[in-house]
Amino acid sequence: MRQFVVIGHETPTDPDEISLSDLPGAGRLDLLCRCVATGVFLSHGIREAVRVHLVVADGLTVTFHSDSLRHLHPDERNVAARVRDALDATADAIGHMPADVSPGVELRRMGLEATLDRLLDGSGAGATADPTLVQLHEDGDPLVDAAPPADPVFVLSDHRDFTEREEELLAERAERRIRVGPELLHADHAVSVVHNWLDTDGYDSY
Repeated sequence: MRQFVVIGHETPTDPDEISLSDLPGAGRLDLLCRCVATGVFLSHGIREAVRVHLVVADGLTVTFHSDSLRHLHPDERNVAARVRDALDATADAIGHMPADVSPGVELRRMGLEATLDRLLDGSGAGATADPTLVQLHEDGDPLVDAAPPADPVFVLSDHRDFTEREEELLAERAERRIRVGPELLHADHAVSVVHNWLDTDGYDSY
């Protein structure tokens, strides 16, 4: 399984503050939606065994499960509408039990620390027993020199840098810190590069 944890620093937790006509104005929700689309979609289908977790304001986590998604389309507005529906279901998330928003989408009352610990614990249906946490960071080791992990959990930030607290959490938990290339990329582009890295592992020809 491949998992991506995307930290949204400025995305509102109040669904009424999200306008589908102004996604950049909703804490760059447009970028988070592109990460979801890049994470779960192929050109004419949906990837198998991929989960994208959006950590919103370090208090809520919206998860997209590729294997059970239904009626989701790759455009930003469609994904944003599903995120807004998830935030609207916050009252249904009790403790760390998720609120089921729609097929393949759920919301948990978890910030970054709790989300990372849950994923590393390997709990939950379909979870892997020995995940490898990888921080995507401009100061990391070159991607081309790294061997792809079997069950990776990639953590990346939105348009803002990781906060000091986030760096501390990742320093304690991440086994690797990797840079995807020589140039700084948008978060959704980084997801695409990582997918290609994993897709082509072991290929001698195409």
